Amino acid sequence: MARMRSAKQKLKDCINSPEWRTHLDEIAEGGLENVGPLFSFLLLGPQTMHRAAVALGQVTARLAKSQPEAAKNIVRRLMWHLNEESGNIGWGIPEAFGEILAASEPLAKDFHRILISYIIDLGHDDNFCDHALLRRSCYWAIGRLAQDRPQLCLGARKWLIHGLEDEDIICRGMSAWALSQLPPDLMDAPALRRLAEAEHDETCELFDGNDIYEKGVSQIAREALEKLAG
Repeated sequence: MARMRSAKQKLKDCINSPEWRTHLDEIAEGGLENVGPLFSFLLLGPQTMHRAAVALGQVTARLAKSQPEAAKNIVRRLMWHLNEESGNIGWGIPEAFGEILAASEPLAKDFHRILISYIIDLGHDDNFCDHALLRRSCYWAIGRLAQDRPQLCLGARKWLIHGLEDEDIICRGMSAWALSQLPPDLMDAPALRRLAEAEHDETCELFDGNDIYEKGVSQIAREALEKLAG
């Protein structure tokens, strides 16, 4: 038991070190043994959570090549955590979902529609995430996937535009950020402009691949508009 605690602490120290990305190959080689600890790190502070999500993405992508069913089971575990019947809140789960699909093409092809479904609000018989704080992460996760696999996220565009008017203002900013990760489409401009002109100064927590940073909701929309213009 002590050895297990020691290994978990070593893994946590790697995730939190300035050179954490240099440890990702080693962490991925650890395979299934590292999955449990990385899941537990998703409940920690925002930066540790995001880095653990990246590491979990690398572990799962490696498993998808050698143990594809084990990798799919990890994604199914994420889906269960996001299911209301699980009794879990799901902190860090969308971020891990996005990182895994960004890291693995086979898993992305199989599960990208599930990830997108969490922002699709049909009013009934849908998979919509109605927990606003968690939905912010769902928007972020779709944007993260769009960075590496934009073609798989084109079907989310309609719902990201809808998200610009989400009842939760932070969700609006996260949706604008996700929309800006897709290939530019001038049809996005009117909805983005409305959000930009609303002057919402509430801040979104974003992750740049290494660190957490904050940006205002309307500022994100303005930058998305500038990207369209460019």
